[in-house]
Amino acid sequence: MNPRENLLSLMRRTGYESAPVDMSLCPSLEADYRAATGVTEAISEHFLFPVRTVADRTIPERDQTAARGMFRDTLHPATFFDMWGIGHEPGSAKAMHMTRMHHPMEHMDSLAQMQAYSLPDFAQADASHQKAAADALHERGLAAGGGMACTIWETAWYMRGMETLMGDMMDDDPKAEWLLDEITKRSEIRAASFAEAGVDCLFLGDDIGMQHSIMMSRPFYNTWLQPRLKRVIQAARAVKPDILIFYHSCGFVTPFIPDLLDAGIDVLNPVQPECMDFAELHAQYGDVLSFHGTLGTQTTMPFGTPEEVREVVRRNLAIAGPKGGLWVAPTHLLEPEVPLANVLAYVEACRDFVP
Repeated sequence: MNPRENLLSLMRRTGYESAPVDMSLCPSLEADYRAATGVTEAISEHFLFPVRTVADRTIPERDQTAARGMFRDTLHPATFFDMWGIGHEPGSAKAMHMTRMHHPMEHMDSLAQMQAYSLPDFAQADASHQKAAADALHERGLAAGGGMACTIWETAWYMRGMETLMGDMMDDDPKAEWLLDEITKRSEIRAASFAEAGVDCLFLGDDIGMQHSIMMSRPFYNTWLQPRLKRVIQAARAVKPDILIFYHSCGFVTPFIPDLLDAGIDVLNPVQPECMDFAELHAQYGDVLSFHGTLGTQTTMPFGTPEEVREVVRRNLAIAGPKGGLWVAPTHLLEPEVPLANVLAYVEACRDFVP
């Protein structure tokens, strides 16, 4: 099998030949790794990741001056505004890559104010590059992916502020329905566009879990968010029925798994071991759901020994068994405190594993 065939078979639980590697290094950790090894190529090339993402539909960059003018307060001069107009303010040197978020709709009092706001127009965005990019990856034996993290809920609360948006939803305020629907429509367009390009995997996600509990009740989730996620997945599957849907949420999301399956996901990420037990989840859902992650970035990766890292990798792959269903990987970005020896131990454990 080439890397694409191996990954797709692994995620479809139809057997696999090798355990692929996947991880993200924070900027300082990547710099440390490059300094220690002399590696200059992209990390994805260096570690032979089996999937690469195809760029989204091209949206014009947000006018930074106009975006700054949406805020009442004077913002830090280095604050950058993304395509939604969400502000990202850098912190001190100690904050490293972390930023403070500013919400452009937080103080809007009326639906008319929100409707007058300029949201990204994905319907008119340029998608001409996408199919060629997916085809080029396939020619190399690699899987093509479409990245759509912050699919609905996170983009919405980044725009409105979490407390404000939660209040709108609890009050059945039309502002919440309008905002969530507008973001969902745009996500449907993006999902269908990736599917038309022929990507193999669509990476969706919104954090709906916290460290030890779900972020909202299941009835609340199934009223406001699950049907909209389902629409996005259906938009992709209407074009490409066999597209693999990955869904990311940090934290404890076990109670939501039946709802996510009903929405149409194929793979759950990251299965955070600090609050979710992979063996239990696999025993209950392993015949209908695959998993991506399971290697703790709050525990094992920063504070374990290299042998403990290898043991977790071996144990979890053994739980999944020879049919596959687990793409073992760190559960989130690897932060500065992760020893390089643990990064290499993870890679080596995957390379050495025999299904």
